[in-house]
Amino acid sequence: MFHPRRTLRALLLPLAAGLALTALPAQSAHAASTLTNAGFESNGTGTTTPTGWSTYSAGGQTAASFTEAGGHGGSYRLTHYSASAYKVETYQYLSGLTNGNYKLTAWVRSGGGQNSAYLALKNCGGAEQRTDIPVSSSGWIRIVTPVAVTNNQCTISINSDAKAGNWINVDDLTFTSGTASLPIKGSDVSSLAKSEAKGGVYKYSSGTTGDALAILKSAGQNYARLKVWVNPADGYNNKTHVLATAKRVKAQGMKLLVDFHYSDTWADPGAQSKPAAWAGHSYSQLKTDVYNHTYDVLNALKAQGTTADMVQVGNEINGGMLWNEGSTSNWSQLAGLLNSGYDAVKAVNSGTTVALHLAKGGDLAGTRWWFDSAVSNGVKFDVIGLSYYGYWHGTLADFQTTLDDAATRYGKPVYLAETAYPFRLDSKDSHENIIDLSSELVSGYPASTAGQTQWMKDVASIVEAVPNGRGLGIFYWESTWTAVTGNGWDPTDPSSGNGWENQALFGYDDRALPAMAWFSHR
Repeated sequence: MFHPRRTLRALLLPLAAGLALTALPAQSAHAASTLTNAGFESNGTGTTTPTGWSTYSAGGQTAASFTEAGGHGGSYRLTHYSASAYKVETYQYLSGLTNGNYKLTAWVRSGGGQNSAYLALKNCGGAEQRTDIPVSSSGWIRIVTPVAVTNNQCTISINSDAKAGNWINVDDLTFTSGTASLPIKGSDVSSLAKSEAKGGVYKYSSGTTGDALAILKSAGQNYARLKVWVNPADGYNNKTHVLATAKRVKAQGMKLLVDFHYSDTWADPGAQSKPAAWAGHSYSQLKTDVYNHTYDVLNALKAQGTTADMVQVGNEINGGMLWNEGSTSNWSQLAGLLNSGYDAVKAVNSGTTVALHLAKGGDLAGTRWWFDSAVSNGVKFDVIGLSYYGYWHGTLADFQTTLDDAATRYGKPVYLAETAYPFRLDSKDSHENIIDLSSELVSGYPASTAGQTQWMKDVASIVEAVPNGRGLGIFYWESTWTAVTGNGWDPTDPSSGNGWENQALFGYDDRALPAMAWFSHR
């Protein structure tokens, strides 16, 4: 995570009812097990009801659905748009399906602002499945919707409940055997122990006070991430505290990701300072330091019955780690340090997954350069983690391109290691929030509980759509870091404030926020 000490601004340029029809209007006699005219190429421009498709609007606004030039793959696309508010559905009924698991894939764009805009699979025999259309006014985004067909039929539905001037584009749909899911639904809770020690309180949305981890678990969180600092000034996020919090994580039935910073304080692309205890050590000694520290923490976790399920060897190591010896200006040495960490992880438990974690999740060229260098230098790793904050790291389409490329190019599972979004802009403490101006927000995603919720749904959809099932999931960054006096960002300064409380998953009244609903993503 980029940290506020270096003033980021200076450094870095609801479930809607929709049209869920209980009874479809008269269905066309189309009885095929594959989609007809899935790329909207059959009719040219201006067709309200394209070949193979049907259009429905309870308000008689069927003209809001039409084909036009500018396709994703071919020449044409489907668009929903009207100069006045509208509700419209474009759908196709498939019969004669062999029962089983299917996956709808589509390329979409949206200008945002709708009450709801989504793809749905319904009347398939079980619960309707929906995927919201992310806000992306320029780049196309691929989304998927999985469903179990149990009655030999299914309706593919494109829905808009829109305000005047809102629009979506949809193109190149496929409906094939397969499935999609998001195995990891996690958050970083590294700030929790110190928050509680300083009087932090956490509540269910009802207002009942509870254990923060239990509240997150009840919302669907199944994985927790904890950072490790070597000898932090405040005594938190060290081995002792990680061991204690890990017991609580595992008691909730969650899995555990341990994030080694190999520093006494924040490590990120702008800072990878060696722990004071390792200062002046030779490169050879640093390799031993990395091994011993990694082994020591993980072996202690294993000994208490809380073995780490995943480990990050380094945090946001775009520029390397343990500067200067482990800088990317000396890849062979960085590779040696990374492999030392990898070997220590596997020595404790061969089944623990080893991740390498970069920031700048929308930077295709930078991500390729880094991992190409890692591979050519023999770095060992199991999965790739990318941080992606939409207000810093490019568009959603940029993120999808980078994530998909990493999964395909290196043949590894990928996950979103860090993301977050503000639910308001004002600060609860006296410390300026990192994101506190509307001009800093991602277009189409307001700083509101609805905007925060939509952001998480949409990044989840992008990870879920990674080809070949390689999208592992997401960790929300610092879900529990609320504004509590004494729990600021600087471990050397007890009076430092928190610039992140408007991006936590607990509100200023300490209650669980609606965005926690994303933990229940299929």
